[in-house]
Amino acid sequence: MKKIIAAAVLLLICFSALAKLSVKEPCSDGMVLQQKTEALVWGHASSGAAIKITTGWDNKSYKATTDSNGVWRVKVSTPAASYNKYEIKVKGDGGSLTIKNVLVGEVWIASGQSNMEMPVRGYFNCPVEGSSEIIANTQLKDKVRMFSVSQDQSDEPLDDVRKCSGWKDADHQGILWMSATAFFFARELNAVLGIPVGIVAFPYGGTRVESWLPKEILEQYGEPLERIEQNHYHNPFRMYNSMQRPMQGYTAKGFIWYQGCSNVGHDDVLVERMSALVQRWREDWGDKDAAMPFYQCEIAPWEGYGGSGPAFRHAQHQAAAAIPNGGIVVTNDLVYHYEFDQIHPCQKRQVGERLAYLALHRDYGFETIACYSPEATELIKVEGKPNELGVVLTNCQNGLDRWNGIVGLEIAGADGVFYPVDFAPFDWQRSYIHVSSPNVPEPCEVRYGWGDFVPGNLHNVEGLPVSPFHFKL
Repeated sequence: MKKIIAAAVLLLICFSALAKLSVKEPCSDGMVLQQKTEALVWGHASSGAAIKITTGWDNKSYKATTDSNGVWRVKVSTPAASYNKYEIKVKGDGGSLTIKNVLVGEVWIASGQSNMEMPVRGYFNCPVEGSSEIIANTQLKDKVRMFSVSQDQSDEPLDDVRKCSGWKDADHQGILWMSATAFFFARELNAVLGIPVGIVAFPYGGTRVESWLPKEILEQYGEPLERIEQNHYHNPFRMYNSMQRPMQGYTAKGFIWYQGCSNVGHDDVLVERMSALVQRWREDWGDKDAAMPFYQCEIAPWEGYGGSGPAFRHAQHQAAAAIPNGGIVVTNDLVYHYEFDQIHPCQKRQVGERLAYLALHRDYGFETIACYSPEATELIKVEGKPNELGVVLTNCQNGLDRWNGIVGLEIAGADGVFYPVDFAPFDWQRSYIHVSSPNVPEPCEVRYGWGDFVPGNLHNVEGLPVSPFHFKL
């Protein structure tokens, strides 16, 4: 009898512990809340418990009742961004707690695969350019913070993350394991906006688009859903369950996404699946009007794509154009020639900054900040010059950065044999480049950056690279 009583007492203690008032990550000390909005804060307590939340910036109180699973959710009105540090007090269920060191600023969600996950300190044999100087000199405490979810997979949807970093400041210690791309994005936003920037990051190296979609959507595609043991990072839906789902609803401005290498060769379904991913994620964040921008990164040049790299990049651009309030940054110039077999190129600063230029121009009203790469729209014949073709370009109103020494531009005739073109003068009145070669008397085809590893060096005057293209008359 004593053993039964003791067991019952132990069970009561366990249940009591489970029902203890708490907040759920990322709603924790050091968090950054999205400014001037209704920001979601949530936690756990006993089922049916009355919860009171008081925000330190205005001393306003909010009330909530936990659901049948013991989860409480409250939307709090946030002030304009500042470097003031606040507290949020939570009471109820016989307890109280305080979320400390809270900042209000701009919040973005960062996800994808290893090039988003790659930390400021780099990977083994994969450096981030300038990392030692960046780590030594970065003093962005209270200016840039990041919350990182650790790699995880789950067959079933999770409500809570199982492992995370907590909120880290971007000082010389905190940035070591921060996503480099996301850090440089946040650093640029902070430098221009002059307010705190928070990043919620949950990338996972090697993942496919399908890893970040829920099971019910993949079932519609007829995708295999079984767990993959060997290349476990390709597992479908399990990262969505374990890493994305617990973050759902954390109020943010938008998303940045660096992924694609593991989907190369499947460009025929990319537009459909990326569109489905963005739509579902926006639904998960309660964004019914596609107000949250979704900015992608073009996959970097790499010799290991098996010839499928150009078609996949083209599909990435198609997806970005098809997604409402979407965008993409070009990266074909951000590799060194010795990185031909390096899937993790070192120039992460420029990738992050280009993402920031998109956000600053489109979402924060800085219209003088150039953010769009030149894109080829048409291949034309040049009147009176049968040996010459013109490639019409957008987003180069002020011209291009070079006519000579162009790398990655090629021309061919009917035989399909391509010859390099290193000189292509720009006709600013009609916005096209003149392309010709003495080896091709009757050209009919032009391409640029069209290969697995064909680094380009042609930019507009603002320094943004020309997107890869391939045209045939």
